[in-house]
Amino acid sequence: MNILGIETSCDETACAVVKDGREVLANVVYTQIPLHQPYGGVVPEIASRAHVEKIGEVIRTAMAEFAAKAPRATIDAVAVTYGAGLSPALIVGLNAAKGLALALGVPLIGVNHIEAHLHTPFLHDGPPTDECGPESVMPALGLAISGGHTNWIDLPAYGQYEIIGQTLDDAAGEAFDKAAKLLGLGYPGGPRIDKIAKAYLAEHGLANLIPFPKGQPREGVSALAGLPAELCVSFSGLKTALLRYVQKEQPGAADVPRIVTSYQEAIVQAVADRTRAALRRRAYRALILGGGVSLNSRVRAVLGEVAARAKIPLLMAQPKYCGDNGAMIAGLAYYRRNLVGDAALRLDVHPSLEAGETVDG
Repeated sequence: MNILGIETSCDETACAVVKDGREVLANVVYTQIPLHQPYGGVVPEIASRAHVEKIGEVIRTAMAEFAAKAPRATIDAVAVTYGAGLSPALIVGLNAAKGLALALGVPLIGVNHIEAHLHTPFLHDGPPTDECGPESVMPALGLAISGGHTNWIDLPAYGQYEIIGQTLDDAAGEAFDKAAKLLGLGYPGGPRIDKIAKAYLAEHGLANLIPFPKGQPREGVSALAGLPAELCVSFSGLKTALLRYVQKEQPGAADVPRIVTSYQEAIVQAVADRTRAALRRRAYRALILGGGVSLNSRVRAVLGEVAARAKIPLLMAQPKYCGDNGAMIAGLAYYRRNLVGDAALRLDVHPSLEAGETVDG
């Protein structure tokens, strides 16, 4: 089954075609980073306008790639992100997908963006050569970590999602970007902080880092909304600690590598601590990592150690599938079709959609 997936939840206009949920036959991503760099973050109105300008070209290019790779094959369904994300951006992709599905005479499938990030480790550029399909590693602990989300998700079976922990304020990726803006490192901040910290750690190791807080909420805080404090994190205090440190110490350029390495380590260890706690709560068969921040080299290394100690595999995507892309939408749609057909054609965008949340068409 060949499914075409469309993704426009934030600042990437993306379209892909995936066969049987895993083999990527076409994958096109137009990134808007240069458009948003002058503002230090994503501007929803600019993102939406760029999606409108590029969505047709991106879909045509993906269709051409698909036709070149599988000339006798056809599109069997169209899948699209309907949440979570920026409302003006989501609308562009959803309307394009509805029109394309009607034009091709194929079903439309609505896909949850957060859930789709956890499908990325199962995507392949050719026919899968492993036996490790998503159903074979259940139950699994999922960690969706990106610029918009930091969620620990229980997957008792593939297609079933329950949030068991999350950030109470900023997502990890947002915390990286705000620190980079404060330190004058530019946007997007995560990759720049990762590069600087990687070089610093190679030379100095973990000694002499600044002890920034790791954002442990107190039990009983209303923001937990019934979730256990040991599985939740708050990065607002970390950002404040960084701001106060900069204001007090007035660091120069030579001090920046130590500062960003210390800041990154606080985020990474906070994530690792919650992951260890989640793994102690149930006998999982795998740790699934997805989202843009999963590309961070330190996140990958530390969570690899966490998984190894728990004696389970850490499943991660190829770097090109870590950020937002259409392949993850098309891939998950093959396995999870809770919103399909007429219900999908009636679907509206849901900017605050959570993993495991169901909506009516």
